[in-house]
Amino acid sequence: MTQSNTPFAPQISVPATYMRGGTSKGTFFKLSDLPERCQQPGEARDNFLMRVIGSPDPYGKQIDGLGNGSSSTSKTVILSKPDKAKSEKDSHDVNYLFGQVNIAKPMIDWGGNCGNLTAAVGACAINMGLVDADKVAASAKSGICEVRIWQQNISKTIIAHVPVYTDEQGQVQVQETGDFELDGVTFPAAEVKIEFIDPVDASSAMFPTGHLVDDFDVSGCGLDKDCVQATFINAGIPTIFMKAEDLGFNGTELQSDINGNQELLDKLETIRAKGGVAMGLFQDVSDAQKSQHIPKIAWVAPAQSYTASSGKVVDKDDIDLVVRAMSMGQLHHAMMGTAAVAIAAAATTQGTLVNQSAGNGSATQLSEVRFGHPSGTLLVGGKTELVDGRWQAKKVSMSRSARRIMVGQVFVPGDCF
Repeated sequence: MTQSNTPFAPQISVPATYMRGGTSKGTFFKLSDLPERCQQPGEARDNFLMRVIGSPDPYGKQIDGLGNGSSSTSKTVILSKPDKAKSEKDSHDVNYLFGQVNIAKPMIDWGGNCGNLTAAVGACAINMGLVDADKVAASAKSGICEVRIWQQNISKTIIAHVPVYTDEQGQVQVQETGDFELDGVTFPAAEVKIEFIDPVDASSAMFPTGHLVDDFDVSGCGLDKDCVQATFINAGIPTIFMKAEDLGFNGTELQSDINGNQELLDKLETIRAKGGVAMGLFQDVSDAQKSQHIPKIAWVAPAQSYTASSGKVVDKDDIDLVVRAMSMGQLHHAMMGTAAVAIAAAATTQGTLVNQSAGNGSATQLSEVRFGHPSGTLLVGGKTELVDGRWQAKKVSMSRSARRIMVGQVFVPGDCF
């Protein structure tokens, strides 16, 4: 075989940080570090980020990039300083833009937030020098730096309570190690408390159909019934909650029970598409192919004991309900942070399917719940109010952890974008 003399574009390097946030991992960039033509939305930016992650990959492994072949690890984040001239960002420390990279298709979904990676945003912003140095220094006394995050995808405020300490040189650093254990993450780390402020616009409906529970038409979806109950909610991320039993499940499924069954995955995707139409997100079920990040589909059931994916036994007396959720066409190995926001908002709204499951079939007034997911349990809290006949979520909170895995340069071919 003769060697071709065709010249190829050399690789370029771009500063990047690889972080775990909650039960996800992603590649973080400072906006100003990106190639100039990638600093604006468009084809160049998407192509660059896909190449970084290793998509599209028909093998589904993302071997030639930083993705790990799962929706939880096929993620990108762009951070920047807020434009102080814009009043809605006046009080924020950092802008956070999230991109969910499709593994097999050449697309990035910019339609929603990643709640898990939110836990890493505050720490990364401090380490990148995006948070005001005086504010970071002043936080040494309390040991917590309160980072106000402007989530650009959904135009919402998130507050990250990032633990900090003073090193031997007198510099304030992010505390990443600790003893906080998060189910779905092998090693303990420092606890990061996250607050999602007004996760639903007061001008929009948290329950887009106007009902806490709907009769949902699932004809043609392959179920043994044409109509089931569903709670459609838009908090954290648009989510469709259904009863596990209506889907033929018990609520304790693990990834191995769902993700290897293509017929079952197709059925769930059809239901998700029909739910997106019912929520007003799509005009037609075919539109769901263009937006696989939203809505999410999840199923709930009353508390019951089960063995988590790690082998840990979750006792029904330690949880209020069980929840399983799909992410990018696969059962999530734990729980997406944004879906946890939806769970918190729905569970603390008396009468939803989530609330009823937490109350063992009865509507119950709740301020927090601990739910079981495939990897273990998670405690979330919320405050919802009925204002002028409409439910509003004022705040949702949860604890996660985050850790830098690598800081350096990521390389991509110079002609890939």
